[in-house]
Amino acid sequence: MSDPVIELRGVSKAFGDNVVLDSVDLSVRRGEVMVILGGSGSGKSVSLRHMNGLTHPDSGEVFVDGLEISRLAEEELVPVRKKVGMLFQMGALFDSMTVFENVAFALWEHTKMTDADVAARVAEVLGFVNLGPDVLPLLPSSLSGGMKKRVSLARTIALKPDVLLYDEPTTGLDPVTAMTINRLIVDLNTRLATTSVVVTHDIASALFVADRIAFLERGRFTFVGSPDEARRSDIAALRAFLAAEETGTRETTAP
Repeated sequence: MSDPVIELRGVSKAFGDNVVLDSVDLSVRRGEVMVILGGSGSGKSVSLRHMNGLTHPDSGEVFVDGLEISRLAEEELVPVRKKVGMLFQMGALFDSMTVFENVAFALWEHTKMTDADVAARVAEVLGFVNLGPDVLPLLPSSLSGGMKKRVSLARTIALKPDVLLYDEPTTGLDPVTAMTINRLIVDLNTRLATTSVVVTHDIASALFVADRIAFLERGRFTFVGSPDEARRSDIAALRAFLAAEETGTRETTAP
């Protein structure tokens, strides 16, 4: 069993009277793809944002490679966020910047690479997500949803993070484009030797990419295990979640 690279220990988080996470524990093993699954508003994205310090717990501890990060100041979190890259749900590209400028931005901000080295790295990471030099001068407004996600992913991996966090990576994409993103998640995790945490409510995506699934229900992780174990689980909410997705798939594909 691989050692944990990210750990949530007794993490609680509430917004007003709404308790989102209730003393949760979760350990993400080095090299795996962990999927956090759950319904809308279940706290999936909140749990993810704790993993790079974008959200701080009300109580409990968050560890990244053995470093407790939940009490660090913003400037102290900079090296953590270089190590733990995040693909945001809507991509978060800079609208006024070209694809090249978007992908190069973190390299300009956080390294002393020469212009030639930056250009080479931008081309390399775009290649990882199957995009060529023709996209370099384009603005985000001229990209399809799937291309925006891939450019955002290229930007995320530019600094060679050890961990990749994906917040609803297939939301708003058609099934074919969503599967392209799913394949990239698996491929990059292997090719770049990273650890990935994927938040989704998309069962098809979860079952395709996951080494393990953590099911979040009413502020608690009620299940953590392999996709096969998830299918065999006797947890009623998880079984209903899986069954609802399968029923929807049959209905949409029926003649």
